[in-house]
Amino acid sequence: MAREYDLVILGGGTGGYVAAIRASQLGLKTAIVEKENLGGTCLHKGCIPSKALLRSAEMYRQAKVSSQYGIDLSTIKLNFQAVQNRKQSIVDTLHQGVKGLMKKGKIDVFYGTGRILGPSIFSPMPGTISVEMEDGSDNEMLIPKNVIIATGSRPRLLDGIEIDGQTIITSDEALQFEQLPQSIIIVGGGVIGIEWASMLADFGVNVTVLEYGNRILPTEDQEIVNEIEKQLKKRGIHIITGAHIQVDSITRHEGVHLSAKIGNELQTFSADKMLLAVGRTGNIEGIGLENTEIQTESNFIKVNENYQTKEQHIYAIGDCIGGMQLAHIASHEGMAAVEHIVHGKTKPIHYTNVARCIYSYPEVASVGLTEEQAKEQGYEIKVGKFPFKGVGKALVYGDSDGFVKIIAHKETNDLLGVHMVGPNVTNMISEAALGMLLDATPWEIGETIHPHPSLSEVIGEAAMAVDHQAIHI
Repeated sequence: MAREYDLVILGGGTGGYVAAIRASQLGLKTAIVEKENLGGTCLHKGCIPSKALLRSAEMYRQAKVSSQYGIDLSTIKLNFQAVQNRKQSIVDTLHQGVKGLMKKGKIDVFYGTGRILGPSIFSPMPGTISVEMEDGSDNEMLIPKNVIIATGSRPRLLDGIEIDGQTIITSDEALQFEQLPQSIIIVGGGVIGIEWASMLADFGVNVTVLEYGNRILPTEDQEIVNEIEKQLKKRGIHIITGAHIQVDSITRHEGVHLSAKIGNELQTFSADKMLLAVGRTGNIEGIGLENTEIQTESNFIKVNENYQTKEQHIYAIGDCIGGMQLAHIASHEGMAAVEHIVHGKTKPIHYTNVARCIYSYPEVASVGLTEEQAKEQGYEIKVGKFPFKGVGKALVYGDSDGFVKIIAHKETNDLLGVHMVGPNVTNMISEAALGMLLDATPWEIGETIHPHPSLSEVIGEAAMAVDHQAIHI
């Protein structure tokens, strides 16, 4: 039996289910098609489980230095099965919460694989969704007025490197570790690679990062990269940039072995496992795009500023359209697409104002332009920096490495970028993002009275440092 909807969303991840909730709030009869679990990659294979593991790694690291705080923990033992159980409990709790939100919004959920059909007896336009049901029941036919594609992404692979799920893995398999390896090679020094390197090092794993480019974290400010690389190396993580892996040299025998050309020198590396962390690619296969005029590029769906594809009643959001590939961006893209469906217009997302976070130790958070980007775009800039060592709460906290860097336009004094490395910066970056949204100046941030003692004082001091007026330095 065919079912009619105002909106059908392919994919129940963060972008998809948030779009469904907003659609329900605006009175649209809405359905989601999800082939696995509501919550998608972020909840089940990405943001949430990895941060749960990072939290356990943080607690383990802190326990080992507890004597510095006057606490004697004579026996410290890692129970990794308990770590995994806690992670899964958090995921399960949030999963139930998402399912509850679907019921609250009267949003129908079809578990199965959805495919977009071309013009047919159901509709003269492409967009009817045929759902191959997960439970083996007859296909459902959904006839929507509008479609949002929110099918997410998966780990990108490298030609010639076979993922066997045991010795050579992606982050998907790493999240399911039953026991930790003694050593690991992480191929890729981007956000995912660095978070896993930090976490596994805290758990006591010998970590080597091989990065093809000339620096890790290529989207971050160079001074921030220098600081985090220094801190990671201090903790025993081996970071090698400019590493050109010889794919035909990879062997699997009691672990993984490979060669990589570093400059003019060929070096060999061995470890129990190898984690491939070289980015993500869109999930756009098998969903019927060939039955439409929808255009793709580099395995991502092309959209306009309103998230419409070439078929204007079919939208696409989140990881499957590329871009920054962050869960909070997918959510806002989903809401923006729904607003356009209902009202015919939407507020554009200014991606430069979106905060970015790396949950390693130390943490990294940023918003806006890096110093290099600001100069490339022709801005005359002024820069203020302030170290956490100058903030009393950081010393109390026992974590005073790192700094905050603020970049402003020299003539207009407009805020151009804020970059942080150090304790709890992922919880503090929203102040900077709000400053960017409101077109604040460093003076205005510096005039904001930050509570004492607090880690946030570092932001106020860095803002005042832009005009050489910082107090505690």
